Amino acid sequence: MTTLRDKLLALDPEQLVDALLELADFHNEADQLVERLTSTPKEKVKRIKAKLSGLKRARRFVDWREIGGFARNLKGILADLEESAADGKTGTELVSRFFQCDQAVFERCDDSSGLIGEIFRYDATELFTRFAGRCPDKNWLGEIIIDLFGENDYGARDNLLQSADEFLADDDMRELADRFRVLAEDDKEGYPRNQWYKGVEKLARHLGDGPLFEKARLAACGEPGTAACLDIASVYLKSGEPQTALAWVMRDKKPGTFQEDKRDYLLQTIYQELDEPEKVTDIVWKRFRKCRSVNSLEELLAVIGQESRESVITEQALEILSEQNFCNTDTAFLINTGCMDQAEKYLLQSVEQLNGDHYYSLLPLAQAMEKANRNLASTMLYRALLDSILKRASTKTYSHGIRYLKKLDTLAKTICDWQKLSSHEIYKKEIRLAHGRKHSFWGRYDK
Repeated sequence: MTTLRDKLLALDPEQLVDALLELADFHNEADQLVERLTSTPKEKVKRIKAKLSGLKRARRFVDWREIGGFARNLKGILADLEESAADGKTGTELVSRFFQCDQAVFERCDDSSGLIGEIFRYDATELFTRFAGRCPDKNWLGEIIIDLFGENDYGARDNLLQSADEFLADDDMRELADRFRVLAEDDKEGYPRNQWYKGVEKLARHLGDGPLFEKARLAACGEPGTAACLDIASVYLKSGEPQTALAWVMRDKKPGTFQEDKRDYLLQTIYQELDEPEKVTDIVWKRFRKCRSVNSLEELLAVIGQESRESVITEQALEILSEQNFCNTDTAFLINTGCMDQAEKYLLQSVEQLNGDHYYSLLPLAQAMEKANRNLASTMLYRALLDSILKRASTKTYSHGIRYLKKLDTLAKTICDWQKLSSHEIYKKEIRLAHGRKHSFWGRYDK
């Protein structure tokens, strides 16, 4: 089969050159491509430096309507930079110059969407990692990192050390961590000092060095709170010291609900390492009951055994039905584990608590009940969604509300016993009376 590439290769080279030059006359990206293809390595680096200098000098404000184009321009500079740098050291230097434009960039644009921040924290950081990995002079690289990390006023350089183990050996990371520590001790101001300690923490995580991480965190925050205790514990666990990790988890005497999931996961992993199966079982049961789902069920069964599946599902269905407060995720659990009778009963006993504002979780429940021919329960859910739309009176959602009402018209024909619910005719009269002045909605529905 002849591909488009084959067809282009068969054309006269002069014809292709003329076509490319014609494109370059009308499209800036094509013009830049021609420039990249025809420049020498030195010319390419010079062009990138000129672009970065221009980015730093620019003063025109970029509002939210133009931010997409501005983001594409920044990505274009990075793409040009990647193609232009012939070696790791040159590439690292050019990306570091890109990072040094962060203040000028953020001060002249509306980045409420976060697009520009993501380019620095992800695209530019990934490129820095690749070039730094090919840079043979690690002492010079360390100086570059110190220069960048010490001036991170906008958080654009937060992830620079996220993959430090890809471009620095353990000895290099330890040396850099020691440099950061000295800089932190010499700096008495809050923000720069804590920034250096954060650098030590990131490197300590890569090294799996619990004591180093602990010293940095305590030097930065003083008396440790919940977050500090759990972070220190996680590094000790990674470094193969579960007993020390457990001591740090338990050091937080009043953890409350803050980072409870992280605490429970850490304890589960620690008890697994310490070979304490009963405590592991207690933790997985706690995590399962906190958020029942198919995934958390599988995690539980992996610990207590697959043979307990049916008994767990049966017991949990009874437990859910006995609870007073309605929970969307518990309903989804009943549906996803095949407990349709219990799901229907749970919805019927919770009709007063259904909140149609929770569109993203309620609509899948309505669709699942409809698919299972549980039309009364499905009707309850669609009514909740429709009531929410009419109450909010947002015309942009009326099309959804009309679709729900027509769905209710269809479902009503299949329901003989309305139980606690008013009939469809009464329900329609009630919403007509309450929302009769929403002429846009009713006009479109009546069509």
